[in-house]
This record gives sequence, C-alpha cells and structure tokens, in this order.
Amino acid sequence: MFSTRTRWDLQPNPLSILLARRRSQGRELLDLTQANPTLAGIPYPEDLLAPLAHADGLRYEASPFGLAAARAAVSADYRRRGLRVPPEHILLSASTSEAYAFLFKLLADPGDEILVPRPGYPLFDFLATLESVEVRSYPLSFDGAWHPDLPALRAAVGPRSRAIVVVNPNNPTGAFLKQDELAALQEMCAERGLALVSDEVFTDYAFGDDSRRTASVAGDGPALAFALGGLSKSCGLPQLKLAWTAVSGPERLRTEALERLEVIADTYLSVSTPAQLALPVLLARRDALATPIRARILSNLQALRARLADSPATLLAPEGGWYAVLRVPATIGEEERVLRLLEERNLLVHPGYFFDFPHEAHLVLSLLTPADEFCEGLERLRADLE
Repeated sequence: MFSTRTRWDLQPNPLSILLARRRSQGRELLDLTQANPTLAGIPYPEDLLAPLAHADGLRYEASPFGLAAARAAVSADYRRRGLRVPPEHILLSASTSEAYAFLFKLLADPGDEILVPRPGYPLFDFLATLESVEVRSYPLSFDGAWHPDLPALRAAVGPRSRAIVVVNPNNPTGAFLKQDELAALQEMCAERGLALVSDEVFTDYAFGDDSRRTASVAGDGPALAFALGGLSKSCGLPQLKLAWTAVSGPERLRTEALERLEVIADTYLSVSTPAQLALPVLLARRDALATPIRARILSNLQALRARLADSPATLLAPEGGWYAVLRVPATIGEEERVLRLLEERNLLVHPGYFFDFPHEAHLVLSLLTPADEFCEGLERLRADLE
C-alpha cells in the first residue's frame, strides 16, 4: 500500500529510547544538542513580530517566486555582502528543505545521484529519498582544517550524477569553502554538466576573518549554481518559515532553470504572505538579531577551549556555524559513550555517526546551548573522559 520512498526503519535507536525514558522519569537533563534559538534563551525584541500584522497580509497574491519587495530585500542583503544577485534571480520557499526538494525535482530524474559531503547534514538522505534520488557521499578530509577531498569527489562523479552539494560553512564541522576550492568545484561542474548547490545558512556566523574564504556561490561563474539561505539561521527565526535560493551561472542555463523553477514553485505556492511582507524589515534588523546568537556561540567556544584544554578530547577547529566537533578516545564506541553520559551524568550530546563521520570516535555539541548549562555540561563530559 505504501511508497517505497517511505520504507524507513522507524524503530527508535537506543539513544532515543533512553532519552524518552529519562524524560518520562522527570530527570533534569543538560542538553548540549539544543540548536533551536527560540528554545535556547536567546533574547528577541518585543516588537519583532509586529511587521507580520501588515494590512496587506489580508490580501493573497499568487507569486511563484515570491513577492517583489521580499525578493528585493534578499537582493539587498546579498549586496551587503558584496554580491550582485538581481531580485529576478531569487526564489523564495518555506524552508531550505523545501528548496532542496525543488532543486532535486529540477535537476534529477528518479535514480539519478546527488553528491553530498561526508560528514554532513543527516537530513540529505531523507530529502533525496522523498524525490526518488540517490545520495552518493564524497569525503571531507581533516589535516588541522577540513577540506573537500577533490580527487575523491571527481572519482565519485558517475554517469547519473546531477549535482554537487556543499554546505558553507559545513554542518557540523564548521569549515568554510575556500576560493580555490570553489574555483575547482565550478570547473568540475562545468566540465561534467553538473549543478553546484551551496547551503549557506550559517555563513554570517564566522569565527574571525580569513581572506581565503568564499562568501557564496552566488554570482558569475562557469557552472549553474544555487545558493540557499533563510531566516531560520540568519535572523534566528525558524518559526517564520521563509528561505531563499539565488540562481546564478551561464545565462542560458540560468534562464532555463528559472523557467522550470517557476512552474515547480507555482505548483506549491508555499510561502506565507505575512512573512514575505515582513522580510524587508526583518532583514534590516539582521545584525541586531544575529548579535546575541553570535555572542553566545563565541562565548561557548571560548569556554570549550578553556575547559577541555588538557583533557583527552580534541576540538577539531571550527571556522564558523553553530556546532563544535570533538574527537574523543575510541576506548569505547560512540554509542556506548553517549548512552553512558545520558545514563550516568544526565548529559545529552550527539554521537558522530549521526553526521556520518567515517570513523569513530566523535561527539558533536551545539554552541547555542545556554552558557551556564554548556559549562556545566563540559564539566560532566570532562569527568567522563577522565
């Protein structure tokens, strides 16, 4: 009766089972996986949602790419970063997950392949499967910093490959794409007839400056490219459900992509009118909204470096984003360690295998956790490691 696309193993894993049991017992847990800014004690201005009450929100206007004023606001935000993206090259969606779904529909037939980074975002498999698309991973290598393994990526491209996905900065490693890496990726995509899809939701959360980094794939380039962003991370407003895709590359390919995307988007028309009307005001307040998030992240990162400096854990040098990856002794397995932390120390962390790290042992922590909870969690983690 049911589609093979939804034939998942729905049995809860041991960590989920133990977590549910601990919560049902009323245990006070320290959650170092909290990455929802609206639940992490981030302060928001009291008047922030006032623009959602715009009188024009009572009128519905079907606009496949999104309202002109909203797309102009996104275009202006790219201009803030030194990038020229005309409003007519921008498509709004309800989320970056929906943007991926649109792009997989646009680029791939059932059974075609999308190449995604490993380690990386665990939702890719689900998003691709729901579009009947296959996922093939390519490795990120670590030599004191994370890099896409370009020779391995070239070898992974097959006859049914349709796009290469990058996450800039990567989730969860926090590595930014460098300019020479982007040039190599664009050349590879142009040669092989592939699209380049760049998830850039964490781009504004960089740890320091680095002239080697690339801000975005948006702009002139030899390959068809799609840059994804959204309110969820840029303004810490996931509940407003508004994201965007900037389309760039050779004019012929860009024009055809936009024409086809218009039909796809017109089929769904999923973006809320009040959210679109509020977007110019919200993006104008972007710095003020991101500042407390950035302060929390940097404070927790500093605490992490200080409290685990002489411990058996090694921080794998993030360049940005909301997460930190720790390499820990592989004396026990990741699953055994996270279960022990939860059972014995009431501490919740992500195991590395959630993000498809190729080998053990890694733990992933959210830097968005409230500072006092984060520091207490680090003490418990250090005690377990020692």
